[in-house]
Amino acid sequence: MSAARERALEEIAFCEAILGKGGLNILTETFEDVSDIAAWAHYPPGDVFDPASNSQWFYHCHPAEEDAREHGHFHCFVRPTGPEGPIHHLCAVGVDARGKLLRLFTVNQWVVGDDWADADTTIALLDRFDMQMPRPSYLVNRWLTGVLVAYRSEIVDLVRERDAVLAGRVPPAGVPARDDRGLEVTSQFWLV
Repeated sequence: MSAARERALEEIAFCEAILGKGGLNILTETFEDVSDIAAWAHYPPGDVFDPASNSQWFYHCHPAEEDAREHGHFHCFVRPTGPEGPIHHLCAVGVDARGKLLRLFTVNQWVVGDDWADADTTIALLDRFDMQMPRPSYLVNRWLTGVLVAYRSEIVDLVRERDAVLAGRVPPAGVPARDDRGLEVTSQFWLV
């Protein structure tokens, strides 16, 4: 195991342990001061943006489904040239209702409406995701950064698979593969 991965796994565990001491978890921190969680809404409102690294994230959930393991997911982005520049989706981080990490996945472009970047460009941006902001929770921000560092090699594979899936996709006539509403999740890796 690489030293970076080992440190990141330690940081993930540290963040979870500190929150756990107070009876909290990644989601309770993300939803602090939220009285009603609505499907599709971004949490926190306006997303989280770190002006030093140009990293950005938001959390959302889909309408509740019976027996669903996943509560929702964090969508992680980088805006390489700053807050007004292009935005590139790196991956999504799915968690259960207790904030425990379940899966990592990539999505088709239409899902997040980002500025498209091929696999090599996206992979080069992974190391720029570094959230060091106090809100909504420093521990959530460090946890999310830790996830992207600890599972970097899996995310690299997912991004490459995303491009391969899109290249092999035969969408309805006249629809580019990246706009094919029949394809939402392009690759995924379950951790549990």
